[in-house]
Amino acid sequence: MAALLDNIAKPAVLLQLSLVLGFIFVLLKAAQFYQKRKKVLKALEAFPGPPKHWLYGHSHQLSQRKLLAQFMEWAEEFPYAFPRWLGPLPTLIIHHPEYAKTICGRGDPKALVTYKFLIPWIGEGLLVTSGAKWFQHRKLLTPAFHYDVLKPYMRLMSDSVKVMLDKWEKNKERKPVELFHDVSLMTLDTIMKCAFSYNTSCQTQNNSDFYIKAVYDLSYLVVERIRSFGVSDFFYGMTSNSRQFQEACKLAHIHTDKIIKERKMLLSNEKEREKIQKRRHLDFLDILLCAKDENGVGLSDEDLRAEVDTFMFEGHDTTASGISWLFYCMSLYPEYQQRCREEVKEILGDRDTVEWEDLGKMTFCTMCIKESLRLFPPVPIVSRYLSKPVTFSDGRSLPEGSYVAVSIFAVHRNRDVWEDPEMFDPMRFAPQNAAQRHSHAFLPFSAGPRNCIGQQFAMNEMKVALALTLKHFELTPDASRPPILIPQLVLKSANGIHMHLKKIC
Repeated sequence: MAALLDNIAKPAVLLQLSLVLGFIFVLLKAAQFYQKRKKVLKALEAFPGPPKHWLYGHSHQLSQRKLLAQFMEWAEEFPYAFPRWLGPLPTLIIHHPEYAKTICGRGDPKALVTYKFLIPWIGEGLLVTSGAKWFQHRKLLTPAFHYDVLKPYMRLMSDSVKVMLDKWEKNKERKPVELFHDVSLMTLDTIMKCAFSYNTSCQTQNNSDFYIKAVYDLSYLVVERIRSFGVSDFFYGMTSNSRQFQEACKLAHIHTDKIIKERKMLLSNEKEREKIQKRRHLDFLDILLCAKDENGVGLSDEDLRAEVDTFMFEGHDTTASGISWLFYCMSLYPEYQQRCREEVKEILGDRDTVEWEDLGKMTFCTMCIKESLRLFPPVPIVSRYLSKPVTFSDGRSLPEGSYVAVSIFAVHRNRDVWEDPEMFDPMRFAPQNAAQRHSHAFLPFSAGPRNCIGQQFAMNEMKVALALTLKHFELTPDASRPPILIPQLVLKSANGIHMHLKKIC
């Protein structure tokens, strides 16, 4: 009997001990969190900011449609930076190039408060990963954006733009066109060709491919999830949006995994591998599959899928935003539009395809592209989680564990460095003016070690789209529907970007 009681008592004692240890562990974590938070709050006292609610922070003052305007108002009032509170969570919003230089020059990881919603779709690829893994992936991916690789993409980009232009030409009723939708389909078509050597009819046929629809649905659903930030994962998991998101992720991953598997099988065959390597161009997936580090180790299948899905996400929506706002700027300033058109005609002549050698000759077009990126940066804000303390140029500092965000939108309109910042003036980017500008006053692709690896790809696509569009159409804005700026994953308009297109005979 004593032995039986002893056997019963032992598990009870172990349970009690584990509960006590668990409780102590929770207390230690809470104490660590409290001490870290205390340091952050103390440091933020050096940064004046707008009054906040004790519970909501600034959330009740910031609607999506007013966010950018409110940030600009606060930037005028509080020099260099100000704290923004999302409930009890503070983030230092930076809006001056000198502060941006300090943050961008470091290798701090992205703040996963927002980016975490993307991970089920794009995995832990270059956008969200950090540390040694980020460094290895960045090194392996860099050759994929070498100019020798990008050169053959010019024809693919031209082909995709021409499909979009053909669609616009068939608009016999001459109704205004909502640009972003059509441009987004065009950039998605381009990415599919460049990433997978995969031809789709997504621009001309609705729901022509389940993967295209999945990518489109995922972009929308991630934005919706970010908008419902305060909803816990548990309650969000019970919604129809969550179920749609999971299904779309599954479809996207099935497609990517299938293509990776098929391509790996081809590369395992020596003859097929030689054929692929002799093709007119290698696509993004070919280069990733062949990439090896100094130890001969390549990317795992999981990492391959993450990088391909990241490229799909970053490469179509951001570029679509940039191109759409560029067209909007051109429509507002017909004199600059005409000057770009004349430059394009002089370079292309009768050709309807932009070649690699043409890009460097598009001097004024490039100036207009950069000025549109200044006013309408596709990614209006980037956030970081400080992995170590930082001290800014004026002596103010933040401890490790702080959240900071560089408002690229506000940096680009900072009156300390830009004269009449709300005005569209391409001459700001004339070669003779570059030396007078702060090194971090223009950040459409961020800067430093975590800058956008695909920026040359994006700039090339913007040049191709601008050149071919202006060669065939005159752009004028739809005055009855001016765009309403909203910062989502990329800079968009709440009511679309509507344009009149007049065919040039």
